[in-house]
Amino acid sequence: MRVKSHWFKAGEPRAPEELAGALAFISWKVAQNALKRMRQAGFDIDPGPAYFDFLAETLVFAIQVAWRHAHKHFDDAGSLAFMTALANRAGETLADNRAELLGEDPTPVKADFVDRVNASMDDYGAFGLGPDGPDFGFLRLYASRVADLMQAKDRHWTHDQVIAIEAPEAAATIARAFANLNNDDPDSRRKRRAAVRGD
Repeated sequence: MRVKSHWFKAGEPRAPEELAGALAFISWKVAQNALKRMRQAGFDIDPGPAYFDFLAETLVFAIQVAWRHAHKHFDDAGSLAFMTALANRAGETLADNRAELLGEDPTPVKADFVDRVNASMDDYGAFGLGPDGPDFGFLRLYASRVADLMQAKDRHWTHDQVIAIEAPEAAATIARAFANLNNDDPDSRRKRRAAVRGD
């Protein structure tokens, strides 16, 4: 999945909250893409609460991946600021979209999402994320949480689809976006373009 992950004005230092805002938008796109592909693969995720529950669980996974990268990049205070802003901004996007389509009050939706992110910290914290992405336990946890949302007929196949396709793709997109957003000076962008063109 390709997403825009460069700043309009390159080379300026970015606060954790600013980086989190960009990653929240990208995480939303990642979640939408995963939902689209799951439905194309034949999984029944009907518009309505189940649709947004899947998006929420995928956002949680994307946030956990992003936080691991941020934790290596920022000090403890910066990591906390990043995680807080990321969870809140992603929660706002989810709540606004759910309110628009289902007519629900966005305030409790956002609060429930932030609670979901906080509750997931210990579960995901038991697993690792290395240069090649999340370890198998990390992927399996996300797959299990998604499977719990699926109709009974789809649960058996959910793990295969999520572990083999959706989770690695989502994690790789977040990793690329985080790296690009933190290495967006004009010289590095010219080098990347030159490498592609062969200049």
